[in-house]
Amino acid sequence: MTWQAVLAVALAHSIGWGVRGQWGHEAGAMIPGALSALAAVIFVGRADWLKRFLHCAFFAALGWSFGGSMSYMKVLAFTHSDSAPDVFYGYAMIFVIGFLWGVPGGAGLALPATLDTARLKSFFGPVLAISASWIVLGQLTEWLGWEPNWYDSDWLGVSLGLAAVLAYRLWKGPSFGASLILHMGLGWWGGFLLFPVLLGLRMTPPRGDNWAGSLGLCVALMWFFRRNGMHTVLQAALITGFSSGVGFVVGQWLKLCGVSTGIVTNWHSVTEQSYGFIAGLGVALAAYRLAAQNPPLATEVGELRGQSTAYAAFLLVVMTWVNISKNLNSVWLKAGTVPAHFYGLDAYTWFSLAYLALAGVILLLLRAHLHHPLAILPASNLGRSQLLFAVLLWWIVLGNLSRVLPFAPERLITEGMIHLNACAATLLVLVYPREHQDQTALPRCPRFAIWAVASVIVTGLLSWHTLSLYDGPAPGAQFRFGPRSNNQQR
Repeated sequence: MTWQAVLAVALAHSIGWGVRGQWGHEAGAMIPGALSALAAVIFVGRADWLKRFLHCAFFAALGWSFGGSMSYMKVLAFTHSDSAPDVFYGYAMIFVIGFLWGVPGGAGLALPATLDTARLKSFFGPVLAISASWIVLGQLTEWLGWEPNWYDSDWLGVSLGLAAVLAYRLWKGPSFGASLILHMGLGWWGGFLLFPVLLGLRMTPPRGDNWAGSLGLCVALMWFFRRNGMHTVLQAALITGFSSGVGFVVGQWLKLCGVSTGIVTNWHSVTEQSYGFIAGLGVALAAYRLAAQNPPLATEVGELRGQSTAYAAFLLVVMTWVNISKNLNSVWLKAGTVPAHFYGLDAYTWFSLAYLALAGVILLLLRAHLHHPLAILPASNLGRSQLLFAVLLWWIVLGNLSRVLPFAPERLITEGMIHLNACAATLLVLVYPREHQDQTALPRCPRFAIWAVASVIVTGLLSWHTLSLYDGPAPGAQFRFGPRSNNQQR
């Protein structure tokens, strides 16, 4: 594990997280997952992983997306207060949210890096079924103009996804992929019903309680891995979970240190990019431990070609579109960058048509490549994965930059740093990796009880230091406890 590898993976995740702060939610959280997974696979250099680089990027994107449903701005605001219970509670919940974000993210990278071909392929059908059910749900709720609200959670989407997987299982029979997804969905329901519904425990009232569902999902995921003897996958999930939790805590502390200077800039981006960098360190460690602990996988040429093509289309077309399209209503129309209507069509339709044309070209190129290799694509899997990383990275970076034009000086800490980090990540990923690199054994990983104790100590120390930064509450403070509690404020 070289310093170039660790830095590249951490930068890739940091860039993705800095951009995710602009677009938000589940779709935005896919970006750091895909970029850091690609960087990790490229630097590890295992031939069997490079055959699966699209699967690794896709599954990692999905894994990190789950956490995007959790609300966390109120717990960040609690750390701005001058009340010790609120500050300690805020930092503790930040760690919990980060941990719940990182566990499925690490699992998303580990699954395609360790599963045999049959088990890996078994996810494709259930994922398609869930996607179709959510498209129908989105169209239906938009048409009705109403969506049932229960603790502002994703209970309806989870339920519909479970129903879709059950229907697929009845049609095609049991499979590893369907079983894992069903465990995750049922775990989500277990956590949601237990905490806010039965016990009345709410982390950020009146905001949503998807955290409880995510907690249940993570418990079910870890139990599934343990029951099925997938110990290295479980270890990878825990490594990214702890690094993500600590990263979120440290990132918020760095932000508050910056705010205390009185300099006016986009300090929240410091939280996001620092969080992404530290979580990315965990991704790098998890990837190298997986490579050192698991034997090579047998994957014949062409076995995963169809799915790989679909995942390439998703990463290049779907993931970029669902994020960049948000620029239209949230920024461009408000700023008058584009007219709301012209030539009889609204701006959203024009944007969609333009993206559809681009998507058509990409899909036709992918289809053509299946029949005869295109000269523009490298012959090696290493070269292809590097090309995808570079294209996806700069597609996202430029799509994000278009959101903040005309540019303002306070954006340098966000888009300026993202640009510089993207330049560095591009150089590292394209110059230093080599295929068939030797996988030297890493030092023994500390017991996770030690990780847990260290996380508690770090969270406590940074909470204590934060209280010493201000004479009163910092700007944007909210209170969870005591007479100043504003639990009804969103």
